[in-house]
Amino acid sequence: MKLLYSLGSPYARKVRIVASEKRIEIEMVPVVLAATDSPVTQHNPLGKIPVLILDDGDSLFDSRVIVEYLDHRTPVAHLIPQDHTLKIQVRRWEALADGVCDAAILAIQESRRPEDKQDATVITKQHGKVERGLTALNQELGDSKWCVDDSFSLADISLGCMLGYLALRMPEIDLAAQYPNLARHYAELMKRKAFADTTPV
Repeated sequence: MKLLYSLGSPYARKVRIVASEKRIEIEMVPVVLAATDSPVTQHNPLGKIPVLILDDGDSLFDSRVIVEYLDHRTPVAHLIPQDHTLKIQVRRWEALADGVCDAAILAIQESRRPEDKQDATVITKQHGKVERGLTALNQELGDSKWCVDDSFSLADISLGCMLGYLALRMPEIDLAAQYPNLARHYAELMKRKAFADTTPV
């Protein structure tokens, strides 16, 4: 299997961490989406990463689809609970963490446009989503070590990938001061080899 990814993508990082935690060997293929010879559109009509190319040539895209495929590929260290109620809780954390990433990316893209073409209302709206999302996640985590059922899961991976992305792209957010529960959680995650090895740059 091959994974088309970029170092800065929080969604690709999620897949890379799941593969590492599950001990699944995947050939990592870094790509530049803007390059004219980018192979991404050959495997994902939406032109987005990550894309997992299977051994038979078929491809899977969207990180949520890929991580579920990987989690069911081997029984080692299930990251998505088998219990339906717990699974929904984990998926809810993932959806909120990914949604914060989506909003952050839109805000950053808008702010990178020429100043006379930027829409301040778009930036403000997306920043509001980021702040509300972080506030909700910080409150829900509380003083728990892990997000769901006192067990390391995809919820923690998704949250950690989102926090790593914000640390890279929105360093003005002071996690320790504003969202101390999330700061503590990320520090704990960074002790894991899979997280340390995939730190975004």
